[in-house]
Amino acid sequence: MRLLGILGGTYDPVHHGHLRAALELKAGLQLSSVRLIPVGTPPHRAAPVASGAQRLAMLQAAVQGEPGLLVDDRELRRPGPSYTVDTLRELKAEHQSNSLCLALGSDAFMALHTWHQWEEIFALAHIIVWHRPHWELDSVWQALHPAVQTRVAAGRVREAQALATVSSGLIYFLPIPDLDISASRIRALAAAGSSIRYLVPEAIRRQVIEIYGKEETV
Repeated sequence: MRLLGILGGTYDPVHHGHLRAALELKAGLQLSSVRLIPVGTPPHRAAPVASGAQRLAMLQAAVQGEPGLLVDDRELRRPGPSYTVDTLRELKAEHQSNSLCLALGSDAFMALHTWHQWEEIFALAHIIVWHRPHWELDSVWQALHPAVQTRVAAGRVREAQALATVSSGLIYFLPIPDLDISASRIRALAAAGSSIRYLVPEAIRRQVIEIYGKEETV
């Protein structure tokens, strides 16, 4: 089966940490593509600062010319809360012969049991938990919800090749070099007029300044 990567987020704004994670995901799992999906209305957090149209434009500009990184705006077009399970249902209907690989950061994975209809996600996709190289599941095992622990115990695979053998339901932990960049820090720097160079792609730096802050002074 072909593996299709899915990497959602607010992208408020998109930065090099997001983009490097997408490339590491694509290479580490030998994915045919990774879809970057900006959330419309986040169910679990405050609304993004930038509008959907602004975040979409920045994301499209950031990945322009990068093979295999695709921007998908379906959650911005869909009314109501942006539930991941709804997005996966749509993608599965469109790509019935492929396996979907939903990439989650370790923090998001720890909160998976709070997601809308979270158990159905395993019937629709594999889950890829991307984390820092020295992060150990054993050290946070007790913090996982018991139902998630059960899923990990039943579905964890040690080799990425196993993901292509079944259509959904597996869990794979992928170490990714950590880039300590956060969207909130970028917004704060932009608001203060401080430099955001090298934190975001140069192609969108001007957009970030216009949306979140004022002209750079340093």
